[in-house]
Amino acid sequence: MEWMQGLAPGWVTGTPGLGRPAQLTALGNGVVPQQAARALQILAPPGTVCRHHAPR
Repeated sequence: MEWMQGLAPGWVTGTPGLGRPAQLTALGNGVVPQQAARALQILAPPGTVCRHHAPR
């Protein structure tokens, strides 16, 4: 399942002591990095400045 989410082999399945059901739960509840990156591109396009961190 890791490869379908774009994660490196062993990202979750290589965790010592984590059984198959726990691995599937972790992967099923995880955020797909490419999907998160696209969401940020849409919600905060380049050039967007956070008003809390804008130069004064």
